[in-house]
Amino acid sequence: MSKSWATNRRSFLRSTGAVVLGSTIGLNLGFPNSTFSQSKNTLKVGLIGCGGRGTGAASQALSADPDVVITAMADVFQDRLDESYDILLKAHPDKVKVTNENKFVGFDAYRKVIESDVDVILLTTPPGFRPDHLTTAINAGKHVFCEKPVAVDAPGVRKVLAAAKIAREKRLSLVSGFTFRYDDPKRALFGKVLDGEIGEIKTISSTRNGHGVWYKPRQPEWTEMEYQMRNWYYYNWLSGDFIVEMIVHSLDMMSWAMGDKMPVKATGSGGRQARVAEKFGNIYDHFAIEYDYENGAKGFNFCRQQLGCSTRNTVEIAGTQGNAFIGGDVHKITGKNNWQYQGEKKDPYQTQHNELFASIREGKPMNDGEIMTNSTMLAILSRMVGYSGQTITWEQAINSNQVLGPEFNQYRWDLNWPGPGVAIPGITKVL
Repeated sequence: MSKSWATNRRSFLRSTGAVVLGSTIGLNLGFPNSTFSQSKNTLKVGLIGCGGRGTGAASQALSADPDVVITAMADVFQDRLDESYDILLKAHPDKVKVTNENKFVGFDAYRKVIESDVDVILLTTPPGFRPDHLTTAINAGKHVFCEKPVAVDAPGVRKVLAAAKIAREKRLSLVSGFTFRYDDPKRALFGKVLDGEIGEIKTISSTRNGHGVWYKPRQPEWTEMEYQMRNWYYYNWLSGDFIVEMIVHSLDMMSWAMGDKMPVKATGSGGRQARVAEKFGNIYDHFAIEYDYENGAKGFNFCRQQLGCSTRNTVEIAGTQGNAFIGGDVHKITGKNNWQYQGEKKDPYQTQHNELFASIREGKPMNDGEIMTNSTMLAILSRMVGYSGQTITWEQAINSNQVLGPEFNQYRWDLNWPGPGVAIPGITKVL
């Protein structure tokens, strides 16, 4: 991932957090601060989920169009909303129009933002909430940017797919957080792959090996629900496990290379060897999955999150006439048609929002529904294979009725939701 992507989803809040502490760093974030005057053509944005990714997405939305403001914000935690508001206000003082009455906190806060007078909804909560939030927003006639993944289980995926169909019927724009689909080098490379520049694809191998992520120490006043919500990444009913929450990007690129055709089945393994402490919830720290496609092609994904180990983030595609490679800033093809990307490299996080708001202005709706649901489901299939140790077909996975979290109307702070235990391959059932 290029270091030039200044508003990277993970680094935005970290890089701008000093603003809240009084630093002047927030005065030079690279965002336009031109004088703004609201007009009748102003697009109003509502943010649901005020963490680092949500704050970054809101800033990108405000930068995407000269006549856009944010008028409503929601989070389950007051402190996250307040911090996000302060950062956005410093970055876009003329475009943040959120009154105290339009700052909503709690499990029902999302609905209050959707019911407010907004045109575009940004959905950036933990993915376990995404299906219901998206369905509510689309039913209310709102354009939506929703982060990836779009669900954590198959019933959630099916709900999102139904919402995407309604969005198409209502001519609403629906853009997902599969950022690489908006990256110029990758658009160029995958365009060539799909045009046959490396011949017929035989294998695709994606590897993403990294370390760990943040952790919030338990506080005496927190209920179990608050503790899990603060550490949502480590609970699969909220995150889907790391192969769904993060590695889904790699799997999305595999799908892209295959023309978004899904495998017929998958097999493999997974587990937790290093990240075994109770504080790490119920997610794994490594997976290795093999995919079989109808045309005989094979796909492979290897991923781990273990401290002290080597890191890697690559996609390699082998065809009958050449190979394609993605790693860092390198995007190249070798073989019959040698090529390497040498063009412009814009921030794809910003490009997503630029194209979303342009589609709204031009009355030409975008809809990432099928792409985002297929790639999310591919990640869920991968988790199911790793958890169970079984070979599972696409049809079995997409039709699964296993739900990881509580019913949506059950959320409350005193809910002691145990969630699934740590999966044991050969014992855990996923179908």
